Amino acid sequence: MATAPRVPREGKRGCRDHLVSGAPELACFFLPVPVLLSPTHCRICGETWVLHVEPRHSQGKHLGSIDHDDTERRFVLMDKDSSAAAESALSCSRCGKPAYLQCPKCVELKLPREGAAFCTQDCFKASWSSHKSVHLKSKLANVQSEQTQDGWLYCLRKGQTRTSELPYFDWTGALRPYPISQRRLVPEGLEKPDWAVDGIPKIEPNSDLQNIVEIKTPEQIERMRETCRIAREVLDAAARIIRPGITTDEIDEVVHQATIAAGGYPSPLNYHFFPKSCCTSVNEVICHGIPDARKLEDGDIVNVDVTVYYKGVHGDLNETFFVGEVDEASQQLVRCTYECLEKAISIVKPGVRFREVGEVINRHATMSGFAVVKSYCGHGIGELFHCAPNIPHYGRNKAVGIMKAGQTFTIEPMINAGVWRDRLWPDGWTAVTSDGKRSAQFEHTLLVTETGVEVLTARLPSSPKVFPWLNS
Repeated sequence: MATAPRVPREGKRGCRDHLVSGAPELACFFLPVPVLLSPTHCRICGETWVLHVEPRHSQGKHLGSIDHDDTERRFVLMDKDSSAAAESALSCSRCGKPAYLQCPKCVELKLPREGAAFCTQDCFKASWSSHKSVHLKSKLANVQSEQTQDGWLYCLRKGQTRTSELPYFDWTGALRPYPISQRRLVPEGLEKPDWAVDGIPKIEPNSDLQNIVEIKTPEQIERMRETCRIAREVLDAAARIIRPGITTDEIDEVVHQATIAAGGYPSPLNYHFFPKSCCTSVNEVICHGIPDARKLEDGDIVNVDVTVYYKGVHGDLNETFFVGEVDEASQQLVRCTYECLEKAISIVKPGVRFREVGEVINRHATMSGFAVVKSYCGHGIGELFHCAPNIPHYGRNKAVGIMKAGQTFTIEPMINAGVWRDRLWPDGWTAVTSDGKRSAQFEHTLLVTETGVEVLTARLPSSPKVFPWLNS
């Protein structure tokens, strides 16, 4: 028999000897449920102890631990003197008779004794199928408690769940998710979108602007200009800290603080439960990467996607940055993506069909040997984060409508080094290339004017000079 993980007191080996010899029926058998805790007395010292055993058998001896219903249990010795009187007053959770035995898993989880006491092993077996749900609920509560105390956990279910273990997934590339920190706080005085508290947009899904492309008023346009300038300054602040050794969580912290300092709210934060204030998409991540504890490495590429909510409107942009020395293939991918956006912007003016944007982007990307992602598209923006029109970035798309002065929308091509197809990580947000090859993206918020286009999120004279092709 394996030794207990704890010896109650020096020189008390007789207690363990007695537990085996005094209760031989516990030494060797199979059970579909754990064995209950049963009091017994030491033949040497007379003290009362409890033996916690697990149904595992090998040549007539217990081996000490086993995984059973996704839990692990070991032989445990526990002093019973202090609790004997209290336990004698307990009733069986199944039949109500006086109970002197306890569920070992409940003891391990430190659950209340009232719901863990049973009169016999038969009662315990009979109630096991329903009783074990108590353990699951306790585990979930512990996860939430751990999140409150520590915060660094893996994200699941679009931000609604956390786990301490790396989720199982057929990863397409070398990148893996890392634990994420707790959701960052926002001061009370700031104007917030309607999802800020509970994660659920109320106005956006049912708005008429999901089907009608809004023509902005001069007053709305002026607010859009202010908001988009703030968004640009926030992204520039993030760009300045990008280097090997920085975590994407630290990038998120900069974005969060810079947005709040400007009087805005980071639009992604809690949008459909998204847990962070910006998206950081590294290497094979196409979009919606969640900032986490992973440190950026020399040779990475990282996209930072920022959206700011200010004075009742949103401003949205993103750029893909080099981390240290990046290989030539990645440089070509990022530059091609930048050029795809520039070429698309150059055709924006009243009377142009929305579907033509995808034709321009697709032509340049394919001529460069790259593929255009088809799963995500540009969108209308203003008082709503996402609304009509939808603007696909690939060729032969079926987008309807034409551009008119006063419309505001984003163009944000995602270009892959390999195939265009994507897969979704277990967090429910992170879209990655299906072949594990790299992806890049650039985005601007645009205003259609009477004569052409105004890039509301355009680079400023103060913007960091991070793209070599703009410096020549």
